[in-house]
Amino acid sequence: MSKANTVETQVPARIDRLPWSRWHTLVILALGVTWILDGLEITIQANIADTLTDPVMGLGLSASQVGYAAGIYIAGACLGALFFSYLTDRYGRRRMFLITLSVYLIFTVLTAFSWNFFSFALFRFLTGTGIGGEYSAIYSAIDELIPARLRGQLALFVSGTYWVGAIAASLLTIVLLNPNLIDQFYGWRIAFTLGALLSLGVLLIRRYVPESPRWLMTHGRAEDAERVAREIEDEVRRYTGRVELPPPEEGSITVEQREAIGFEPIARAMFQMYPVRTILGLVLMTSQAFLYNAIFFTAGLVLGSFFDVPSGSIPYYLVFFALGNLLGPILLGPLFDRVGRRSMITTCYLVAGALMALTAYLFAQDIISAPAQTALWVTLFFFASAAASAAYLTVSEVFPMEIRAMAIALFYAVGTALGGVTGPIIFGQLIGTGNRGSLVVGYLVAASLMVAAAMVELALGVRAERRSLESIAAPLTAIRQETGPAT
Repeated sequence: MSKANTVETQVPARIDRLPWSRWHTLVILALGVTWILDGLEITIQANIADTLTDPVMGLGLSASQVGYAAGIYIAGACLGALFFSYLTDRYGRRRMFLITLSVYLIFTVLTAFSWNFFSFALFRFLTGTGIGGEYSAIYSAIDELIPARLRGQLALFVSGTYWVGAIAASLLTIVLLNPNLIDQFYGWRIAFTLGALLSLGVLLIRRYVPESPRWLMTHGRAEDAERVAREIEDEVRRYTGRVELPPPEEGSITVEQREAIGFEPIARAMFQMYPVRTILGLVLMTSQAFLYNAIFFTAGLVLGSFFDVPSGSIPYYLVFFALGNLLGPILLGPLFDRVGRRSMITTCYLVAGALMALTAYLFAQDIISAPAQTALWVTLFFFASAAASAAYLTVSEVFPMEIRAMAIALFYAVGTALGGVTGPIIFGQLIGTGNRGSLVVGYLVAASLMVAAAMVELALGVRAERRSLESIAAPLTAIRQETGPAT
């Protein structure tokens, strides 16, 4: 290895020591909108499902085709995450978060012009690829641009904004699907253009978000990394009015300059250097995906089938459901940086599992009403939402920088495939039996998975709070003494 290919830099420490400023707020607003868009897209599709089956509205899909379209969107998100994650690690965070948002914008608009099932499914699939690609590019950029002391709570806040999109979609579709206000041939089409309008504005803002200096320093662009770091520091000084910034809390790091990282070191990092962290990520992501997709995608069916709630009233119940999911990460988020990752993740998974078991018992006894059932769900997902957000946080910060985007995408895709796809299928069949006892078994399985994940986190969790990303997992290009396999 030539010394000409190595560089000693303090860029990570300089980024982590910065005081919060309006520049950081801009980054969070510009990049965090991804989860709002995802919540908007999924909730809109769920709320217009019945409308899409009406031939008068322009498509006349069958109920099974509506279900297939939802699955195709999720499949697109999984494949998009995997495809764009590789490009994100190879070509940079900034280029990809501009491209993926553009892909989403184009195809969600085209969805509004669908003329049959094939066109609708195709446009939903391609819309999903954009959203899936956003996950890896955005989470990587946020982690690498936000100071270490605030990384946990802000990551949870950003993930929680998914439910802002869900609430907005529920309220908007109440208006857009009202035939007294809007011709229903156009109502559902307008719904799909709303996300595009929001993303267009955000796309303009994202032009001012720089490339991650951490990515630049490991990809043969050390001078660019220094320049971007200086520009960020100047912006923080301008917004805070501070002449002097706090000194870096950690020393410099020496890295080997490389244009790209191949698949061999990526696989070695995940399965040889950090096998325990790989197991931890899979357990956390799969368990929360099963709970979420099983309950959220079937909540309306449960309210209608077992509590006789009219279909027109179900969205109002789901708004409260979404509020619980939104408040959990926001209110509990600061504790993930103060109390610590392992304690908080274990607690949130354990409490969510216990409340799921309590819900199963009360549901089996048939002693609660629809409002009481919803109140239980709100309380349960107050903790489960923080747990799910923490799962994404975990897989984004415990692997080396060079494979961060691919790690996020891999765990998202595998977790969604194992838990997110099987959950709704299993619970849909259980609800179809009309037997409370059958559904209770499913609830208890979900509870058991959450409790098991809590135990895995307690045993294998990584203490990542208030630590730089490089101290949690050194870059693959870092020059250091080999100390044997890490966990």
